[in-house]
Amino acid sequence: MTERSTIVEPAREIDVVHDTDVLVVGSGPGGLAAALAAARAGVEVTLVERFGCFGGNITTVGVEGFAWYRHEQTVEAGGIGWEFEERAKAMGAAVPESQSLSYELDSEGFKLVADRLVEEAGVHPMLHRSFAAPIRDGDRVAGIITESKAGREAIRARIVIDATGDADVAHRAGALTRTTPVEHMQAASVMFHLAGVDKRAFLDGVRADPQTYADWASGEWQIETSGKEDTMFSPYLGKPFERAIRDGLLPEHLTTIAGTWGAIHDTGELTYMNLVHLGRIDGTDPDSMTTGEIEGRRQAMLAIEALRRYTPGCEGARLRNFGMTIGIRDTRKIDARYNLTEHDVRNEARFDDSIGIYPEFIDGYGVLILPTTGRYMHIPYRAMLPHGVRNLLVTGRAIGGDRIAHAATRNMACAAVAGQGAGVAAAIALRTARELDDVDLTAVQTELTRQGVRHR
Repeated sequence: MTERSTIVEPAREIDVVHDTDVLVVGSGPGGLAAALAAARAGVEVTLVERFGCFGGNITTVGVEGFAWYRHEQTVEAGGIGWEFEERAKAMGAAVPESQSLSYELDSEGFKLVADRLVEEAGVHPMLHRSFAAPIRDGDRVAGIITESKAGREAIRARIVIDATGDADVAHRAGALTRTTPVEHMQAASVMFHLAGVDKRAFLDGVRADPQTYADWASGEWQIETSGKEDTMFSPYLGKPFERAIRDGLLPEHLTTIAGTWGAIHDTGELTYMNLVHLGRIDGTDPDSMTTGEIEGRRQAMLAIEALRRYTPGCEGARLRNFGMTIGIRDTRKIDARYNLTEHDVRNEARFDDSIGIYPEFIDGYGVLILPTTGRYMHIPYRAMLPHGVRNLLVTGRAIGGDRIAHAATRNMACAAVAGQGAGVAAAIALRTARELDDVDLTAVQTELTRQGVRHR
């Protein structure tokens, strides 16, 4: 093994460019919901984001299916996650989703939706700043250092909410975290959209050969369902790629190019193409992500060629755009005061410290269960409290839980539920001068109810 060389970075003074009550780091569905909720609860909020837009996976990756689990019997929390859809619909940035009773969010239009929500709530926006390091005061997190075109800058805060998705702030502050071994991580995806599709011919082809969730278990995928999903319609595309392998268009080893389409528009756009699934891509390793970005785009172009040859209506299809970054499902999670379990997410767990509910929806690690029978679980506040540091909440897909719990809570709508709970808890803690681990949960739940959240 080659010995790694090092350099010594000289000490420096860093300008404090901003002070705030609540600092939210990361603006995906969890972070955006946290910032809005805290501001609406009456405290000063700052939202830091490394890209030039808010929305995270929705806007930067292109994951437009926000609530594709929704069916007639589905029970949900409401709140800001529901508001994302409603505001997008009102602003012309959503269309009916193909496999559910939800709306698919337009990844470009949602940038404007998020801007409007942030402005209306009075959240202080700080785009184009990457988290570099925590500011610590003993075991308390007192803010963060960012890196940008302006160099290093310090932002101080009374409470910090880590919504980075990878528990970056918590990890670097010394909190206990766990990273899934790379060989067991859920696959990463490069999302893309198509143009030039004949809508009528495409839909005629779908109706002539409708796919179900049982078809997901083709190729190398093994999917466990509850049984009720097996006959339900799914916008699944697998046969074109199986045929492309038989005909030599795709290499034999690319058996995981398959997945779903999102919406087909009158303009010929076929959006939210979730077809490329890359194993062994570590979202905490920039070299691994570089490999994933380049290989993912290569595989996407192979998938498009297969669609042109073997899918009705796609003969003239062309790439419209890729997401700004690869989509990561699984990396680092905190070891929380309470870690959700597989038993919890499969058996309608109930908690006194619930900050929201989430339907029985599991998607990952070979399990697919859709909420079609009214079953739901509670999301406990303690799952966002890390061990080892104070003054920090972790929300989004990095909350505490085992692998099957992660397959439920990683979903964007659940991240929004947890994020709203985190934002309200932070605001109540500040307003009542109490520590995060001693916050008045009755007051938190009362404010969540006022904000339209169901938590029981």
